[in-house]
Amino acid sequence: MTGSPARSHAAATTDVQERGTDASHPKAQLQRATPQSRRRISPLWGTSLFFLYVVAFLVLPTILIAVSAFQDSDGTFSTTNFSVLTEANTVEAFGTSLLVSLASALISAIIGGAAANALEVLSQTRPLLRRLVTSLCSVLAQFGGVMLAFAFIATIGVTGVLTQLLKTMFGVEIDPTWLSTLPGLTLVYCYFQIPLMIIVFLPALDGVRPQWREANAVFGGSTWTYWTKVAGPILWPAFLGSVILLFANAFSSFATAAALFSQRSILVPLMIQSNMSNELDTTQQGSAAMLALAMIVVVAIAMALNWMLSAKSERWSQQ
Repeated sequence: MTGSPARSHAAATTDVQERGTDASHPKAQLQRATPQSRRRISPLWGTSLFFLYVVAFLVLPTILIAVSAFQDSDGTFSTTNFSVLTEANTVEAFGTSLLVSLASALISAIIGGAAANALEVLSQTRPLLRRLVTSLCSVLAQFGGVMLAFAFIATIGVTGVLTQLLKTMFGVEIDPTWLSTLPGLTLVYCYFQIPLMIIVFLPALDGVRPQWREANAVFGGSTWTYWTKVAGPILWPAFLGSVILLFANAFSSFATAAALFSQRSILVPLMIQSNMSNELDTTQQGSAAMLALAMIVVVAIAMALNWMLSAKSERWSQQ
């Protein structure tokens, strides 16, 4: 009689455990299904939000621009807006945009690539330095628009701090209109292009193995041989891809140039702004859409080239 309660309690515990582990038991089904449902739902939910963002802010605006480019002022299908692409001022604006974008991309790629390589070497003994520099570059790469234009005007403008300092102490006068020239605009673009180059080129430098430099030294190779025969060919696709990315970034920039060239439409984005704000001629809306569509085509080609070069660079890093 004294062992009956213990045996009853043990039997009840065993029965509960068996029911808990039974596949048909609701509790066991809930325990088994909940993690699986979480694994199925969470990635799908995050991916859905990403694609929703892409559709809302990339796909739909592109479709609307493409439709507007082939419509006249009455909203009917027309190809008359193509004529704006052959006008002299449009060809000149595209040439200026391509020139400024390519110049700023090349200058920033050379300076930023050298800075990224120096940072990669120094980070081997000073890891904190890399975190600080990359954090700073992440901020500076996004510092553009009217704020950047104002910063340069306040520094080397007509009454800028550096302008007055050089004039007072050394008698050197800076041309007050220099910022409103193409070299001045290229310099301003390099301010946010160089940090961007450091960010995008550092991963490619991380893929260069130290053993390759050691093998080059063992076989009597010099530093020039290492960069021209070993590291150079490996980093070349990543470098070209970074140049193309910088080119697309500068080509699509608007606010900084609009602040420096408020009364001149020397770039394609400024021409689009001028046509969109024209209230006297309603046909300019279609011309603006055609110019925007042409810019989208240029950027799409640049991104396609960047993707192909990035894929080639990744194959090298995985070997």
